[in-house]
Amino acid sequence: MSEITFTAIFLLLVIFLLVLDLGVFHKKDHVISFKEAAIWTAVWIGIALIFWGFLFFKAEIIHGAQSISDLQALNTKYDHNLNFDNMDYEEGLATYRKTIAMEYITGYLIEKTLSVDNIFVMIMIFMAFGVNKIYYHRVLFYGILGAIILRFIFIFAASALIQKFSWILVVFGLVLIYSAIKMFIQRNQRETIDIENHFAVKFFAKHNLSTTKYHGHDFFTKIDGRHLFTPLFIVLIVIEFSDIIFAFDSIPAIFSITQDPYIVFSSNIFAILGLRSLFFMLESVMDKFYYLKIGLSVLLAFVGVKMLLPVFFGIHIGTPASLSVILSILALSIITSVIFPKNTKKS
Repeated sequence: MSEITFTAIFLLLVIFLLVLDLGVFHKKDHVISFKEAAIWTAVWIGIALIFWGFLFFKAEIIHGAQSISDLQALNTKYDHNLNFDNMDYEEGLATYRKTIAMEYITGYLIEKTLSVDNIFVMIMIFMAFGVNKIYYHRVLFYGILGAIILRFIFIFAASALIQKFSWILVVFGLVLIYSAIKMFIQRNQRETIDIENHFAVKFFAKHNLSTTKYHGHDFFTKIDGRHLFTPLFIVLIVIEFSDIIFAFDSIPAIFSITQDPYIVFSSNIFAILGLRSLFFMLESVMDKFYYLKIGLSVLLAFVGVKMLLPVFFGIHIGTPASLSVILSILALSIITSVIFPKNTKKS
């Protein structure tokens, strides 16, 4: 199987899952309960783990590797840091499969963890625009669809640049460290969205392209013979742009784990497919994770430093060690939030 064939099949699978989600299970607009969100979160995590199982047993299919020389070429191209010396194809394949599966699940966990910060912003956007909760899922669905397209472009373009200009990894590492410092400094600041001065809102208002009232769940409407956008469409645009900003942190973070764009893309996509259900799960309990911002800033700093160490000091932190550190950071920030809740602190 070629890389193009694999990508086409993967995208068809994603489209099928999205159509099944909106067209069958969420055909009617309704407020998503915590129980329903928890069930769907488990479903999406389960699907992500099934793909992990596929990689663990058949990772070579992605690039069509059929010999030890193919594995060595992939190892060099994507810097997996593997040693195939004195290995036959079967031994090398077992090592390669295990490594790819580990890179995928680590990248998935990074994206899933950092998505929590994006959820903060989404909640503020919905509140600022006064969106009815029954339309949250619809907006998030199309937001995720747009994110998949944009991330496909971003990830494969970034991969092509990394292959040609390795110093881009240094830029990524510095950006992540900067983002980590910024997040830590601003950890206690309340998230706000300046709707009136947002460029998308100002653009639609200036050119009289939208209505001032919502029209159910519609993104478009027709008034006096004119086709106009509704405020719900503007909400979708604002969420898309917030996701683009968010991607400038999350995608480089996954590139710190693997430079294989197919693994970066698949881990990223499976993580954001479950973002909607995670949103509804965390919507009412976000304030309880008081120390999560600190945890996320430490996570960003870690992956940023991990990206710089091989370049400047020749030190490579393996994927298993990275996964352990990431899990520890996430667990510690959650446990600390439970033991020392926000109401014991001055805000």
